[in-house]
Amino acid sequence: MKIATFNINNVNKRLPNLLAWLRSAKPDIVCLQELKATQDDFPEDALRRAGYSAAWVGQKSWNGVAILARKAEIVVTRRRLPGDPKDSEARYIEAAVSGVIVASLYAPNGNPQPGPKFAAKLAWMKRLNRHAAKLLKSGAPVVLAGDYNVVPTLADIYPTKSWTKDALVQPEPRELFAVLLKQGWTDALRAMHPDQVPYTFWTYWRNRFEQDKGLRIDHLLLDPSLAARLKRAGVDRKVRAAPEASDHAPAWIVLD
Repeated sequence: MKIATFNINNVNKRLPNLLAWLRSAKPDIVCLQELKATQDDFPEDALRRAGYSAAWVGQKSWNGVAILARKAEIVVTRRRLPGDPKDSEARYIEAAVSGVIVASLYAPNGNPQPGPKFAAKLAWMKRLNRHAAKLLKSGAPVVLAGDYNVVPTLADIYPTKSWTKDALVQPEPRELFAVLLKQGWTDALRAMHPDQVPYTFWTYWRNRFEQDKGLRIDHLLLDPSLAARLKRAGVDRKVRAAPEASDHAPAWIVLD
């Protein structure tokens, strides 16, 4: 089983890129983030013609998450991260697919920091940690995949001082991510690439991609049962080099 996560950064604008990648990579399950499309504007028909069923939560102009499945039924279990009844942002969807609970998540960016957006980021991450603990306790096989908007360690970003004040590298979200791992989740990319974990995001400016000055902010976390089945993991970096590409590349795992 191949499971991938991809911040598509506007699903309709980058639909040709997405379809080309689906044809070549053939993932069984895909978690998408930053759809930037309303519920009615999601390209369900095009994806169905490509062989994928879909479940999604759209939002006008920004956010938006989806789960795609190839030759499998998607049974949605959640369309919002629990813990805040006032939360109306499209940042979380969870479903059962082929015997696995899959969550596609898009954590808040948190900039500028300090400030209310950074506080909202931390609050959202705390809610994620609480829900993740309940998922672990359930004993179900679970993958939490998506754009966490957290660079976990210095090894997950190119040597630089230009990001020092950015919310993605601050101690507080890094600590919350570390606490999440301590619950018992396995960071699949790091587990498969302990010496040099691949980046998943490169900004559009200053030739950062061409110089491979990237960040790792897209993660696939596995419960112990799936971690034991992990065989391969990687990042499809060439997708980032395509014309009109997202600033993220798909990250993926293969389970036996």
